[in-house]
Amino acid sequence: MSLQSLSLQLLAVVYMPGLPRDTLSEPRSLSVFSRMNSQTPETFRFGEFELDVDAGELRRDTRRLKLQPQPFKLLVLLVRRAGRLVTRDEIRGELWPDGTYVDFDQAVNFSIKQIRDVLKDEAERPLYIETVPRRGHRFIAPISSPGAEVAPPAPGAGGTNIRLQKALWTNIAELRLAETRRQRYTKLAVCAVAAILAGLVLFVLFR
Repeated sequence: MSLQSLSLQLLAVVYMPGLPRDTLSEPRSLSVFSRMNSQTPETFRFGEFELDVDAGELRRDTRRLKLQPQPFKLLVLLVRRAGRLVTRDEIRGELWPDGTYVDFDQAVNFSIKQIRDVLKDEAERPLYIETVPRRGHRFIAPISSPGAEVAPPAPGAGGTNIRLQKALWTNIAELRLAETRRQRYTKLAVCAVAAILAGLVLFVLFR
């Protein structure tokens, strides 16, 4: 028996006592350990967000976001099939299989709304989740993962370079964020001016 084979059997006794001895014969033993070591977490990154499927977490800037189980499963399904239209029948089969009694339309609409709320997405101008009425939903944001980079093909994009698609999406997202901030600051300024005017009126009336 070679030294390598003996070492593998010793490892099996210590760490995997239930593993059959014949699985440790060369060269199959090497494939067993290589499969164990090659497993990588299933993580997807898009925009400011990170979807950790194994941990069951959606994070933004390392902060965990609250998302209920069914909306989380739907987000995972859409992200795994990014760029493709996931039909309502496919969603039903994956999340609510036969024997599950639920108001399907209400459940899907609720899950999509939850996802959009946590991603700060808009149904009318989506950055992440696109809805095709009466057909299904599509994840449209560029995705990066530890092993590969995926950019969903934009309609009519043809041979557009993946990096260019991601850059365009990033610019749109930044413009949308800047617009949202501008609208929020405008509302705050209007409220502040209204409060000042109200204070002046009260001062004039009661001085």
